[in-house]
Amino acid sequence: MKYRSDFLNILSERGFIHQCSDFEGLDKKLSEGVQSAYIGFDATAKSLHIGNLTGIMMLKWFQETGHKPITLMGGGTSKVGDPSFKDQTRNMMTDDIIRDNMENIRTTCFTQFLNYGNGATDAMMVNNDDWLSKLHYLDFIRDVGRYFTVNKMISYDSVKTRLERESPLTFLEFNYMIMQGYDFLELYRRHGTILQMGGSDQWGNIINGVDLGHKADQVQLYALTAPLLLNSAGEKMGKTVNGAVWLNKAMLSAYDYWQYFRNVDDADVANLLARFTMLPMTEVKRLAALQGSEINEAKKILAHEATKLCHGEAAALDAAATAQKVFEQGGVGGDLPSIDVPRATLEAGISVLDLFVQAGLAASKGEAKRLIEGGGAKCNDATITDIAATASANDLTKDGYIKLSAGKKRHALVKAA
Repeated sequence: MKYRSDFLNILSERGFIHQCSDFEGLDKKLSEGVQSAYIGFDATAKSLHIGNLTGIMMLKWFQETGHKPITLMGGGTSKVGDPSFKDQTRNMMTDDIIRDNMENIRTTCFTQFLNYGNGATDAMMVNNDDWLSKLHYLDFIRDVGRYFTVNKMISYDSVKTRLERESPLTFLEFNYMIMQGYDFLELYRRHGTILQMGGSDQWGNIINGVDLGHKADQVQLYALTAPLLLNSAGEKMGKTVNGAVWLNKAMLSAYDYWQYFRNVDDADVANLLARFTMLPMTEVKRLAALQGSEINEAKKILAHEATKLCHGEAAALDAAATAQKVFEQGGVGGDLPSIDVPRATLEAGISVLDLFVQAGLAASKGEAKRLIEGGGAKCNDATITDIAATASANDLTKDGYIKLSAGKKRHALVKAA
């Protein structure tokens, strides 16, 4: 489908569109001048992960096409918990933890992708705690709660799943849907925001805001969702042996981030090039059409472009250089992940099982043991055959490290502290 607005054309071509409340109305609105749109992000960790990257890229394209993106931080809703497709109630966090998480997310996840400032199309970061914590409960229930029916709220998949599994769904969490809908109305009132975007699992919550805007203020608001990030097998992407693929380099190095994209399945290359790079679609299609060993070149370009956006071009180049040195030349790159072990510990000797876990090359000693038994564990490029093996200061190379390898693609350095 061809749209009048550049934004919808780009999102459509790049596979970002799953549902929209009114394509025609939104397309017309986006063609009439600068508009603002937002996506909500919870502050439950010090970083976002690549599952959030789809939303960030949607906001980036929104800004690139001449509009104003708003990153709404759930400083208020993070205190409550989103019941969407989860079986457990979220742990409660203090205000200090939430504020710290928000600041980390702003500086390590958003500013690489979006330009913030005071201009008409500059991005803005907003905290919903600014209005949610000031609400008077009786006034809120009377003025906002009356527009929501329990009948409709329990019809959403996010709630039905919990009820069908007989998992606890607290009244506190049930209020999340009302608060998220109110966020949309509040952003419209404060900033004229007409569009909320998010993942397809947030459709019900977003529609609540559209409905509330119509009932409370008689305004037309819009909802737009993107498909969840799934691999070709239909499984959620974004996990490594050590957990999520974080955007914050303090939680996942630029090298590991580069490696994640370098090692994706061949069938996922086209989707990730379209979603997570700024390459023209003609180039995306050319790279996606490569076959056989040539697809590896497409993966390297994907890894470079994705890492450049998140961590900068210098970090992307360093990661590529390290990978080339490690995998193509058999050496050690300076960008490899490393851990420091007290020299006294190395002098006494330490189990290689412990080292593999500490280095993040295995999730547990059991996994490290299986890695050794399968012939996939190496120390200084020599295969480890004994699960009781130890490493010591004698294994330090002249450059002062011990190189550990898990298979052909994952490596880490052990250094004496």
